[in-house]
Amino acid sequence: MGLFRPTVSVERVTDITPELVRAMGADTLLLDVDNTLAAHGSPEPFPGSVAWTHNMRNAGIQIIIVSNNYAHRVAPFARQYDLPFLCRAFKPLPSGYHRAASIMRAKHRTTVVVGDQVFTDVLGANLSGMKSILLMPVTPEASLSFRVRRRLEKPIRRSLCRRGIHLPARLAQRNG
Repeated sequence: MGLFRPTVSVERVTDITPELVRAMGADTLLLDVDNTLAAHGSPEPFPGSVAWTHNMRNAGIQIIIVSNNYAHRVAPFARQYDLPFLCRAFKPLPSGYHRAASIMRAKHRTTVVVGDQVFTDVLGANLSGMKSILLMPVTPEASLSFRVRRRLEKPIRRSLCRRGIHLPARLAQRNG
């Protein structure tokens, strides 16, 4: 279970505060795209997520988008956020996470991976020596592989709640 356990879990990316990131001993975020910043495959950002990235950067938190998607999906999306990006990261393999941290000139121990998937985002962060924040998926994915992964994630997510790792939005705001 250790490789699949996030450092923290919150509902939405906008529930993450600069104070929470600093309390984790971090200064850099690696953000997933689908079901983190936008609905799976959508070119439209989740409400409030663009302003959230600006607020985080104004507070001194570095941010880069890290995705397994191709550049034709990630580049236009990153432009909306005015963020650097790394596509075809091959998550959960550590090489993509390490390249993203290198681009940001960040140390692995001060970097947090943010995403909605246990078997890519959280596993990759743990394999890379980074912290992680697991989000709740906002929109269901249609493919069979996603449905299977989400079903496999259910016991892990239940365990997070029992262990107190999942922070509801109101606590995430306070725990910063």
